[in-house]
Order: sequence, then C-alpha cells, then structure tokens
Amino acid sequence: MNVADPAVLAGLLDRLTAERADLERLAAVEPDVLLGDVDRLKSVKYGFVVAIEVCIDVCHHVVARAGLRSPSTYADAFAVLAEAGLLDDGLAATLADMAGFRNLLVHGYARVEDRRVVEILRSRLGDLAAFQRAAALL
Repeated sequence: MNVADPAVLAGLLDRLTAERADLERLAAVEPDVLLGDVDRLKSVKYGFVVAIEVCIDVCHHVVARAGLRSPSTYADAFAVLAEAGLLDDGLAATLADMAGFRNLLVHGYARVEDRRVVEILRSRLGDLAAFQRAAALL
C-alpha cells in the first residue's frame, strides 16, 4: 500500500519485534513466579509501554504521511487508520484498548493490579503481533 516511509516503518517494526520477543520470553514464566518477582513485573510493564507506544508511533507516522485527520488520543490513532481502510476495525478497537492499558501503566501505575498485568501478558501478545503484520503492509 506504501503510505509509510519504508525506512521509518522498518525501524519501528524492528523495535516492536524486540519488545515482543522480550514480552514473549516473560510470558513463558509461570504466573506465580512472575508475580513474585518485582523486577520481572517491571520489565513486563515497561515492555508493554514501549511496544504499545511503537504501535502508536506507526499510526502517527502513517497519519502524517497519508494526510489523515489528526487523532485526538492515542486510542484514536488506531481508529483513524481503520476509518481510512488501512486497519481492520476489530484490530483497531483491540489496539485502542491496549492504548488505554498503556495509559494506566504510565499515569495510574499504582492502580494496575499485577495479576491483571500478567493476565494481559499471557493473553494479548497476539494483538501486538497482528498489528505488526498489518503495519508491515502499509
């Protein structure tokens, strides 16, 4: 489709690959072990923040290159791509939820239950992979 600068997109997707690999390695740790290890939990949280921000950066790059409307929030960045037919509506909604999760991690850190973070780690990494596959076609 070529609405992204190939070099910029490749750099962003390389970073997403690295963050996903770290998160996948941590997802393989038994939940109770992970919950008992504050350093690993911090790594999970930071990994999610960075991975989700990379996805948002991809959206903002495409929005700017394609001249699409400016997103009002991080979550809206995915909706803008969906409105333009560049991202599946369901995937856009899923990633908008992930943007909300990122906001909780960054702005409401004390309110995020560690058990919930581990649940998301074990169930939502596929969403990041799906976005990466879709973004690679932009």
